[in-house]
Amino acid sequence: MSYVVQYIKEAVDILEGIDKEAIDTMIRLVIDIRAKGGRLFFLGVGGSAANCTHAVNDFRKIGGMECYTPVDNVAELTARTNDEGWHTVFSEWLACSQLNANDGIFVLSVGGGNKEKNVSANIVHALEFAITKRAKIMGVIGRDGGYTAKVADACVIIPTVNPNTITPHSEAFQGLVWHLIVSDPRVMSMQNKWESLGT
Repeated sequence: MSYVVQYIKEAVDILEGIDKEAIDTMIRLVIDIRAKGGRLFFLGVGGSAANCTHAVNDFRKIGGMECYTPVDNVAELTARTNDEGWHTVFSEWLACSQLNANDGIFVLSVGGGNKEKNVSANIVHALEFAITKRAKIMGVIGRDGGYTAKVADACVIIPTVNPNTITPHSEAFQGLVWHLIVSDPRVMSMQNKWESLGT
């Protein structure tokens, strides 16, 4: 039972320490992207890739905005990996999608990308490309935030409260943050099903 208590206490500590101003900035960026007719592209690998798929659903259905993630097309993702290399799969996908200054990149990642350590280098390449196109960059990141935190217009770094649980907390709190953003009345354009049914 002690691990359960410890893990939940860590989650409470993270919740209390999370950067609320950064989240509000992200909300305003999302609203602006949608108002300009821009698109929102979610990037992530591993468990964060699965979170990207979920987030795309929410921002399209609940937020009413055009939104995509390259990880939803396994055929293209693996073809680009095979032919061009894993490190460029996101940047080349964004180039093909004609990323522009009206669009936004939303990174979900534990480390935020680090070329030197060859960790999520595909995220770094994608952000370097996004900068050349003047797209807005947001992220929900763990640890020190890596490259994403250095270049983002708004970034939430999930506080590290235990070096042994960085990954599970980072990936769990990605969900909390994007659900908070998409359910904010300024972003939400369609009520959730259960809430619409009343009591």
